[in-house]
Amino acid sequence: MLKKLSKSIREFKLSTILTLFFIVGEVIIEVLIPFITADLVNEIKKGSDIETVIKTGLLLSSMAILSLAFGGIAGFTCAKASAGFAKNLRGDVFRKIQSYSFENIDKFSSASLVTRLTTDIGNVQMSFMMLIRTAIRSPLMLIFSFFMAFYMGGKMAFAFVVVVPFLAFGLIMVARKAMPAFRSVFKKYDKLNESIEENVRGMRVVKGFSREEYEKEKFNTAAEEIRKDFTKAERIVALNTPIMQICLYFIMVFVLLVGSNLSIVSNTIDVGQISAILTYGMQILMSLMMLSMIFVMLTLSTESAKRICEVLDEEPSLKNRKNPIYSVPNGSVEFKNVSFKYSKQAEKYSLENVNLKIESGMTVGIIGGTGSSKSTLVQLIPRLYDATVGDVFVGGVNVKDFDLDTLRHSVAMVLQKNLLFSGTIKENLLWGNEKASDDEIIEACKLSMADEFIQTFPEKYDTKIEQGGTNVSGGQKQRLCIARALLRKPKILILDDSTSAVDTKTDAAIRAGLKKYIPETTKIIIAQRIDSVKESDIIIVMDNGKISSVGKHEELLKSSDIYREVYEQQTKGGSENE
Repeated sequence: MLKKLSKSIREFKLSTILTLFFIVGEVIIEVLIPFITADLVNEIKKGSDIETVIKTGLLLSSMAILSLAFGGIAGFTCAKASAGFAKNLRGDVFRKIQSYSFENIDKFSSASLVTRLTTDIGNVQMSFMMLIRTAIRSPLMLIFSFFMAFYMGGKMAFAFVVVVPFLAFGLIMVARKAMPAFRSVFKKYDKLNESIEENVRGMRVVKGFSREEYEKEKFNTAAEEIRKDFTKAERIVALNTPIMQICLYFIMVFVLLVGSNLSIVSNTIDVGQISAILTYGMQILMSLMMLSMIFVMLTLSTESAKRICEVLDEEPSLKNRKNPIYSVPNGSVEFKNVSFKYSKQAEKYSLENVNLKIESGMTVGIIGGTGSSKSTLVQLIPRLYDATVGDVFVGGVNVKDFDLDTLRHSVAMVLQKNLLFSGTIKENLLWGNEKASDDEIIEACKLSMADEFIQTFPEKYDTKIEQGGTNVSGGQKQRLCIARALLRKPKILILDDSTSAVDTKTDAAIRAGLKKYIPETTKIIIAQRIDSVKESDIIIVMDNGKISSVGKHEELLKSSDIYREVYEQQTKGGSENE
């Protein structure tokens, strides 16, 4: 796990090494200061001349300034290294997520991925900062201070041998008790983020049904659970302070009692040595306390690191084969004995025994009830998922043999849930082809019947689209998404119920434009309305994950009960409405 995460340090290795170097220098100087201070106290007690005192004082001042400089530089390099490490790690995780297939993404909720990219990486960044600074400083300070205390105090330093294990045991027990509480927080963070995400995304529904108070209560419940766990953990961690103070006071009393007795009775130790031992005792105990806090922080971040590594270790289920094909010959599509299920553990196939052949340039309609797997069928064409059984061919080539980017560049999909990004209309359209000219953009928008409403906006193609496209209607959003797909100039165009929000007249105009201006492109239209598919070269009727019937409009009216029933319901509804 550490090896995997350490790969994200990269160009910040120098800052990391410099931090370690300056920390070592700072510790050495800080350990030497009490030693020299003890000599100064002894010199003053002996009545040395002022020149000696001034020289020693200047030396101490210089060491203090140098220690401060080392600490300041270490702080700067540490901040640079930890922030850079977090930036690289966040980028690595994000790029990994971008390589995921839908199957991989289904394993993680979006709220969980957001938590891992923010809170978890923040925890790991804090731990990395402590590791290269405090986790190096504290053990060094502990070892050097113990050595100097033994050097100056002799047997009296064995008090630390008694206290240190007691303190270490107490702090470790505190940390171990706090660990479960910290671990349980992360899943609750996911729940909190999920609550926020759902609320923001569905704000119009929330307000439409006046459910603000319910959403507030749901958020408060999630936030309260996190507060309780953190409070429990912090209460346990707070025991560090009294344990530390008990040990500190014990050392002070022991050193003062034994030291003063040795100083007065046997004159084997002087005041300077006693003060130095007290200072080293403080340094030892503070180092132990810092180590305990590091232990707690590492415990907290270990769970975060595991969650991050889960994302980094997840292998994309869809990959290029060796020597993939970088050219799609044409827009023909063929399904051979294809069955598919979303999960290996699923008992039932979503698609079962599908055999279908579509010639390049054909217009194909797909119709069927909700849950009949219409969308599932077309998602296998650009390899958003791989068939569980059987094979899918595009241009006579197995889709698994294509380079993924090449295949998906040749297959444009306009999904049921149309998504626009914040930015201008033009910037959104350029997602289809970033090199498209203004004339190409306008032509695509005219084909999708989007140009007519874009021209009504004051800023036309430079009109700002709010996040999620909330400032345009559903029909306008659909037409913009169709234009974006057309700019791709695909060999296969899939419209997955993507004209459901436009009126029948506009729907007919879009289909007529597609048939006239892109005749060589294979067009697959999934729809709920018979009018949207009845002029197709072939119509596929889906039922419960299987192809029920295939034929033209007139043929299906005679041969397919499902198709005829849908047609009669829609035409009857139309005549009644008239």
